[in-house]
Amino acid sequence: MLIAIEGLDQSGKATQAQLLRDDLRQGGTRARVVSFPDYGTSIGEEIARALQGERDYGPEVMQLLYVANRFERKADLERWLDGGLMVVCDRYVASTVAYGEAQGLDVGWLTEIQRMLPVADLTILLDIAPELAVERKATGRDQYERDLSLLGRVRESYLRQSAQAGWVRVDGGRDEADVAAEISAILGERLSPA
Repeated sequence: MLIAIEGLDQSGKATQAQLLRDDLRQGGTRARVVSFPDYGTSIGEEIARALQGERDYGPEVMQLLYVANRFERKADLERWLDGGLMVVCDRYVASTVAYGEAQGLDVGWLTEIQRMLPVADLTILLDIAPELAVERKATGRDQYERDLSLLGRVRESYLRQSAQAGWVRVDGGRDEADVAAEISAILGERLSPA
């Protein structure tokens, strides 16, 4: 099973992905976390440079880099899933749609260029207000994290995608233990036999 955890920067995605992985392992399930962008790859390094302002790419190029970064890990994702691992992604395909749409790119194109990636079985949206994202990380923000208006449009895209695709929406503004408990309960419901 592939679980995608989506949301704005500072919504708690990395923390919740790790807590979910640990919870699954404690219950005897083989699980791992994959974070995107994966800065450990060549394309990931280029993304990091762009986010820090060392490169000047337009929105189309940035989203193509994000997608290419996921394709760098496609064979690994497929191998892990085929091997019975529960794969928890800290960001996945919906991030490209949300950030690209927020920058005026075509949603159909953003979706189509990711069509050959493994499909998430469950997507969890950690929903927070853009103002909370900024409050949680006061310094060292990248180009996206500094743009409150952009973050507002990204959130609107996430909410639209969530409503259309039937994702699980979780209030990411609460205490991390409460959020983790809700995610664990949601997954327990999905995994229990009908």
